[in-house]
Amino acid sequence: MEYDVVLVGAGPAGLSCAIRLKQLKPELNVCVLEKAAAVGAHALSGAVMEPGPLDALAPEWRESPPEICVPALRDEFRLLTRKGSMRLPLPPQLHNRGNFIISLGLLTPWLARKAESLGVDVFPGFAAAAPLISADGVVAGVQLGDMGLQKDGTPGPNFTPGAEVRARTTVVAEGARGSLAKQLIRRFGLDARSSPQSYGLGMKELWQLPEGRVQPGLIQHTLGWPLDSRTYGGSFIYHLDKNRVYVGFVVGLDYEDPRLTPFEAFQQFKHHREIRPLLEGGEILAAGARTIAAGGWQSIPRLEMPGAMLIGDSGGGVNVPKIKGIHQAIRSGMLAAEHLADTGAPAGFDARWRASPGGRELRAVRNFKPGFKRGLWFGMANAGFEAVTGGRTPWTLVNRTPDHARLKDLSQYESPARDWGERALPPRDRLASVFFASTSHDESQPAHLKVLDTSICIERCAKEFGNPCQRFCPANVYEMVDEPSGGKRLQINAANCVHCKACDIKDPYEIINWTPPEGGSGPNYQSL
Repeated sequence: MEYDVVLVGAGPAGLSCAIRLKQLKPELNVCVLEKAAAVGAHALSGAVMEPGPLDALAPEWRESPPEICVPALRDEFRLLTRKGSMRLPLPPQLHNRGNFIISLGLLTPWLARKAESLGVDVFPGFAAAAPLISADGVVAGVQLGDMGLQKDGTPGPNFTPGAEVRARTTVVAEGARGSLAKQLIRRFGLDARSSPQSYGLGMKELWQLPEGRVQPGLIQHTLGWPLDSRTYGGSFIYHLDKNRVYVGFVVGLDYEDPRLTPFEAFQQFKHHREIRPLLEGGEILAAGARTIAAGGWQSIPRLEMPGAMLIGDSGGGVNVPKIKGIHQAIRSGMLAAEHLADTGAPAGFDARWRASPGGRELRAVRNFKPGFKRGLWFGMANAGFEAVTGGRTPWTLVNRTPDHARLKDLSQYESPARDWGERALPPRDRLASVFFASTSHDESQPAHLKVLDTSICIERCAKEFGNPCQRFCPANVYEMVDEPSGGKRLQINAANCVHCKACDIKDPYEIINWTPPEGGSGPNYQSL
């Protein structure tokens, strides 16, 4: 298939780019490829959205908003301790009046319908496996993944080789830690002048609660317990309509403790004496997990290369102090479209984005996340100072250590006594949480999680780090199991995978490679 522009990823960045391209250049042939079986099935975000960029792109959205779209009315910000909490002054970035609590999984189908009405071809169920590179080193499109492979990787009776989708320009909009972006960043050295990207693992649940507990439009954030002061993270509770709430927890994947289990921290948070009464007697409707590119301005790679460009969270556009990225994704998608309409090529997009409102917004908060790498208290003090100065400090804090290298050796790290209690609220365990993600993979297909050398897991990792893949994965994908003949082996439960990419990021040996499974496989998030 041949197109003028192919976009990889039907998230807010990719769809906004497609829409804006057709608004400006209706004659262009544009397609969007999405690895999920349906647009929105893999979409997960907090999510509070600043509406300005969407108003500029498609102002009619307010006349027919997504099913979950609640105006933000009030904010709370607290520091949790083991037995109580302290109300904190609301940071200027967390004043949300005028914003909306939405479901990204419901917004993206709205955007897809808008794109299709303009003539964009939107293809869900097609995963881009690799870039096509011409003889002169220019990205010429993407190779789709093969379908119908058997467990051993050989073609099955329904085998279909992946087609080539060729285009003059390829726009990568996969979200955080996309597999195609990862290949292109490495091939073209796009991160040569940037700090290593830093990530957070976000876990989220949609709850149905008894009548009278929910305050629609209330936005609550916390930091502190159950995490220790060396570990970045915090929670969110967003009050919706119809007695529903979003409950979520984010753990920075730059954590040092090899014994930490982020999923368990999330469950313990829900049992805090000030949180549990809200949820008790309710039920989970949906759950999922996703990583967030949280490094900010310093970690943004070069966003252009011959024949291609990175937009949205593929480049790292989240504003961490605001806890928002959707408006940034829409901005970058629109700007990429305007750049292509003006110039016809990716060259110059990186400088244009950095000088744009989206780039300036990130530069003004560039020291926020790096400050927390020195601990909670330094991070809070630094964040307060940055807020007072409006980000006009003359320095830039630089992170030089990637997340996977921050994990400490078991023998060198004394984990804090967490004294976590018994759990009464659902889910019972990680497998139960996977059920609420409605994830589906054909178990006859090859595992899409490639471990380059499993002997490292048995011989080195068990001794040095205690096989942390069993803990950092929120879906129980990795298990060290006993062999009948003695010893251990790594078992990969690939069918559990919710595509969060935490394993690709946090594995201390960088031997886990997340690749897209057969198109359409993965979670089927409902209203997340």
